[in-house]
Amino acid sequence: MVRVAIIGGGISGLTTAFYLEQERRRGAPVEFVIFEAEPRPGGVIQTERVNGCIIEAGPDSFLSSKPWARELCDDLRLSSQLIGSRDSERKTYILVRGRLEPIPPGMQMIVPTKASAMLTSRLFSSRTKLAMVQEYFAPPEPLSADHDESVASFVSRHFTAEVVERLADPLLAGIYGGEAAALSARATLPQMIDMEARYGSLVRGALAAKNTHKSGAPPQPLFTAMRDGMQRMIEAIVRQLPRETLRCSHRVDSIQLRDSAWKIISAGIGEDFDQVILALPAHASAKLMAEVRGAQRLTEILTEIPYSSSTTVALAYKASEITLPQGFGFLVPRSEGKRMIACTFVHNKFESRAAENTALLRVFLGGTRDAAVVDLGDEEIVRLVSGELRDSLNVTAEPRLVRVFKWRAAMPQYEVGHLLRIASLEMHVQRFSSLHLTGNAYHGIGISDCVRSGRAAADAIARRMRSQRTPA
Repeated sequence: MVRVAIIGGGISGLTTAFYLEQERRRGAPVEFVIFEAEPRPGGVIQTERVNGCIIEAGPDSFLSSKPWARELCDDLRLSSQLIGSRDSERKTYILVRGRLEPIPPGMQMIVPTKASAMLTSRLFSSRTKLAMVQEYFAPPEPLSADHDESVASFVSRHFTAEVVERLADPLLAGIYGGEAAALSARATLPQMIDMEARYGSLVRGALAAKNTHKSGAPPQPLFTAMRDGMQRMIEAIVRQLPRETLRCSHRVDSIQLRDSAWKIISAGIGEDFDQVILALPAHASAKLMAEVRGAQRLTEILTEIPYSSSTTVALAYKASEITLPQGFGFLVPRSEGKRMIACTFVHNKFESRAAENTALLRVFLGGTRDAAVVDLGDEEIVRLVSGELRDSLNVTAEPRLVRVFKWRAAMPQYEVGHLLRIASLEMHVQRFSSLHLTGNAYHGIGISDCVRSGRAAADAIARRMRSQRTPA
């Protein structure tokens, strides 16, 4: 019997457990235990259903273009519960000098694909518009394949610093909680790196991708969510697991490796396991590995991955008391001097997210831009958010419902050199054939990325069990 310890009960660890459970049901000699420090599983995936509103404390969806979360939902028989974003109403604004300016239609992240929309937009200056046109005909020389640079450097090379300030930086702050000047272009914009390598021009590459897509299947929605909230995924996995395998409120105090066996110590009790999966933030994994012999460099690399904290505030208003522009919401550049990073109009983004005649807003704060906001009291945060919504949207009504969620050191920062750091980390992990690292610190921060890493750990263990059962 192969005993597996899964340390961390977020979506990565639960995905590993789900697929190991499928192996067990097919007769594989495996048993597993999930150690989760918090009273509930799911990590940052947490949904509140209050007064007809579906409020997400963490991620509200996953990218439809990444298949792994959808595949998990299929395996959980949740396919009928999936809903797509209302892309017909998708419009995102940038706050510029106190006014909401729409991102021009046809923008693929930072790359224009509709010349008329870009040229008539008030978001960009004439100099930037000219640079976007010139980039099509005279792209910059690509850097060597092994060279990494910041997103700010990459975008400035192709366009202007204004595109960094008004588009790239706000977008990445909303996604990663980080800054374009620090984040790795290769780690966060891999498709654009590929475009540069293939076409030189990002505009030419985006137009080619758009034309290829036109000849294929109809476009899928940008985002996919669960009809009743993302926590449904967590609940569905937990229902599939034997009750005794999930130990909530069980923090792992230390781990030890003796010969080929791992000893997991939780609440003063030690248990032996054959395989260990660390489904934790990198800094938490580093603490547990610090006393394992031969893991010094591995621990150092884990510690080198920086993190930021985030705060989200959900506010529900009577719809007739506020006036909002059409669309999904807006982003706030650093130059605006606000503490808000972004605001989502949740009731517009997905169907059935708010009760009738209710406008549900979700405001994001923190990240590397404003690390201190997570330490403010909830009432102070609500006052702060209310004031900035009044300034940017002229919202003067009192919210009918407010929820504040704080996530400390929860968002890894894929800074310049991230991919090399992870390659080095994985080389050192190979010294421990029974150790697996999963989660959002390594190869993607979204739900789908975490599902992929969790399933990869389960698959690796399953392959090993099959090879051990196969006669030489």
